Amino acid sequence: MRYKDYYKILGVERTATQDEIKRAYRKLARKYHPDVSKEPEAEERFKEVNEAHEVLQDAEKRAAYDRLGANWKAGQDFTPPPGWDTGFEFSGGVGRGDGDFSDFFENLFGQGGPFGGFQGTRGRGGFRMRGQDHRARIRIPLEDAFHGGERAIRLETPQVDAHGRVSLHPHTLKVRIPAGVGAGQQIRLAGRGEPGAGGGPAGDLFLEIEFEPHPLYTVEGRDIYLNLPITPWEAALGARVAVPTLGGAVDMKIPAGARSGQKLRLKGRGLPGHPAGDQYAVLQIVTPPADSAKAKHFYEDMARALPFNPRRHLEG
Repeated sequence: MRYKDYYKILGVERTATQDEIKRAYRKLARKYHPDVSKEPEAEERFKEVNEAHEVLQDAEKRAAYDRLGANWKAGQDFTPPPGWDTGFEFSGGVGRGDGDFSDFFENLFGQGGPFGGFQGTRGRGGFRMRGQDHRARIRIPLEDAFHGGERAIRLETPQVDAHGRVSLHPHTLKVRIPAGVGAGQQIRLAGRGEPGAGGGPAGDLFLEIEFEPHPLYTVEGRDIYLNLPITPWEAALGARVAVPTLGGAVDMKIPAGARSGQKLRLKGRGLPGHPAGDQYAVLQIVTPPADSAKAKHFYEDMARALPFNPRRHLEG
C-alpha cells in the first residue's frame, strides 16, 4: 500500500494547531463536497480530506501517526511497523460507506470511522452538510445598548462557489439589539450563516458588539463613567447638581470638601442587567480664568484671606 501524507493533504505544517487543522479541513471539505464541486475528482478528494481530518483532529490518532516519522513521502510503499496498535475508537458524526477510507488508513487504524467536523448525514440522496458559522463585529451607539432597539446593518459574508472560489456577498439585515447588551457580547442570528450543502441546515451568524465612541460616557463592563466638571466653591462648600445619565438627568449631592478625581456613584444607572450597572460621576474641579480685572482682584483677595499651601507635604 501507499503512504499518505495527511498534513500535505490538508495543506498544513506538521506543527499545525487544532484550529489550523480545522480551518484547513472546512475549506477543503467545502471546496470538494460532491454536492458543491463539479470537478470529476471531487468525491475522491473529499474522501481523502475527510480521512486526513479523521486522523489529525484526534490527539491519540495524530500522535500515533506522527510516530511513523517525518521522512515518509506521499506515495511511497508502506507497511505498518511490527506491533502497531489498531485499537482506536472513532467519534460520531457524518456516516461513511464502504471504501470511503483508504487501505493505508484501515491498516493503521482498523475498521470504522466517520467523517468528522460537519453535522449531517450521508444517505442514498448524497451528503448533507451543515453550513459554516459566520462571525462579524458591529458598532452600535451606547444609547442602543441602554434602551435596546432595532438596527439595519450591512454585512459582506464569504461564499464559496462550485469551483471553490470565495467571494464576498453584501446583504442587509435587521438586528434586534437587546437592552443591556455589553461590549464583547455576541448576538446569534440562527440560520444566517453559510448555506448548507445537500439540503443541510445553514450555519449561524454571530455578531460581536462594539460601542461607538461617546462624547460624554465611557464604559467598563456594565458601569458607565462621566467626567463631571464642578466649580471650586461647589467642591469646597458642597452643592446639588444635575447629572446627565442615559436614562435622563439625575439630581446628585456633591459633598463639601470634594476633590478632583473623586468618584460619586449613582446606583443602578449603568447598563441594564441582573444586576444593573452603576454610573460614576468623576469630579473635575474647573478653575475660572482670571481674564478680567475684577477676577484678578478676587483671586488676590482670596490669596490674602485664605493662606493655603498645597505643596506643604513636599517641603523638607
